[in-house]
Amino acid sequence: MHGAAGEECVAGTLRVLGIDPALVGATGYGVVEVAGPAARMLRFGALRFAARADFPARLRGIHEMVMQLVKEFTPDAIAVESVFAALNVRTALKLAEVRGVILLAAAQAQIPSHSYSPREVKASIAGNGSASKQQMQQMIKAQLGLCEEPEPADAADALAVALCHAHAARAAQRLARSVLVNQ
Repeated sequence: MHGAAGEECVAGTLRVLGIDPALVGATGYGVVEVAGPAARMLRFGALRFAARADFPARLRGIHEMVMQLVKEFTPDAIAVESVFAALNVRTALKLAEVRGVILLAAAQAQIPSHSYSPREVKASIAGNGSASKQQMQQMIKAQLGLCEEPEPADAADALAVALCHAHAARAAQRLARSVLVNQ
């Protein structure tokens, strides 16, 4: 059984909603559940908007998607890919606004949120902070026991962010147990 909203599971199953926010293109999402060494995918996909959709409508749609996924899957944590070097300041600010509505949805649901850089995610999943998209998809497929590489790439990235958080949370649990044992 995973923990109640607002608290991450200390033992047993950990359920994580991963989000790969996008300003243009699709915002990917992926829900994973980890029990011991086994991880499984519960759902993944990407939210796409019409090219003519205005920015406030995009923000509202992303917020609604996150709230619906939270309602359906009751994750223990939400993991979001952080803003990395953007082409310009305006693009970086807009992407930060997209991340803001995701973090708002997590706060409204009282679910802890965590941010990971693309390099952190790649290092966690593929063991190489410079891994290619193809390498990442192969590793996600293997770690989740999927029959095919997850598509679209935005959804694969979201699954990777969720798995990255699951790995970090499990490492923190092991460290905490080790400290308690050695006291």
